[in-house]
Amino acid sequence: MDQSTLTGRLLVAAPLLQEDSFRRSVVFVVDDADDGTLGVILNRPLELPVDEVVTDWGAYASAPAVMFSGGPVGTDSGIALGAAPPDEAPPGWAPLEGGVPGPELSGVGMVDLDAPTEVLGASLSALRVFAGYAGWSAGQLTGEIEDGAWYVVDALADDLFGGAPESLWSRVLRRQGGEMALLSTYPDDPSMN
Repeated sequence: MDQSTLTGRLLVAAPLLQEDSFRRSVVFVVDDADDGTLGVILNRPLELPVDEVVTDWGAYASAPAVMFSGGPVGTDSGIALGAAPPDEAPPGWAPLEGGVPGPELSGVGMVDLDAPTEVLGASLSALRVFAGYAGWSAGQLTGEIEDGAWYVVDALADDLFGGAPESLWSRVLRRQGGEMALLSTYPDDPSMN
């Protein structure tokens, strides 16, 4: 798989991926470069309101307005994604490096949480804040994809900012059709089947 195509796409954990950090996860790839890949897990909401971590941003956070566990790396740091009109990029918002693969995500970018909320927050149509991130060194993710641990699929804005993140894994698989749609009903514990 050509690594340069992953920015703005989803990595959906295959049922065989049982590592606690990534089990049934849906990862949005934020940056994919020669030296590695960075993404955030979209379906791990925490019970911690955004306002308790980054004051004044809770009013702009998409429901549920809680922090999300973005991944096992750098859990003491935050990454924020926001949707804004790309032709009117507000200060503190930057489109993803290399762009995104389709018009559905053309307004998705990184949000600088140090920017004044009264300026940037009002310009955003959606916001999600993550504690930590998922990261792979050069070539590591390619090997995992080739081993069948991840499915690479297109992302929709609702995947990033929509409600009901707990059911995202099944919903993304189901909309792919075919064998992937069948996997959306894969039991959490196959031995109980």
